[in-house]
Amino acid sequence: MARAVTARFGPGVLDASGVVDRAALGRRAFAEDGGLTFLEELLHPRIQRRRRDWVAEQRRRRPPPPLLVCEVPLLFEVGAEDAFDAVLVVTAGEAVRRERVERRGQSFGERSARQLTEEEKVARADASFVNEGPEELLEHWAGERFAEYAGRPCGG
Repeated sequence: MARAVTARFGPGVLDASGVVDRAALGRRAFAEDGGLTFLEELLHPRIQRRRRDWVAEQRRRRPPPPLLVCEVPLLFEVGAEDAFDAVLVVTAGEAVRRERVERRGQSFGERSARQLTEEEKVARADASFVNEGPEELLEHWAGERFAEYAGRPCGG
């Protein structure tokens, strides 16, 4: 995959050890016409295949795990929500999300322009949580969701 990425974006997306520098790649992909589409077409099929393989592997375990959880940042944008039995959204207000994105050195405007609004994600989710308080509140909510969903039969 690194070969395809460097063929498309050049060697400047690699760090000194030859590994893809995600920040550099992100800057190039957002800046170049068709750059994000290229990455999505390269990555999304691989990600979906890996997730399916992982789920199958987990289902073969004895005893099976009580719950499988996948974090999918662009779940709705890629139309993958039907692949899951439930969708939970953890969100925050715009100011908090902006600060978190920019702390990672990314452009909030560029990234949010390619995503559904938080309101749309929350409306489409089975449950949601506004994560702006102490970490313990998120942990409590996640524990409640675990108790709610653990042990339910998984879909196909």
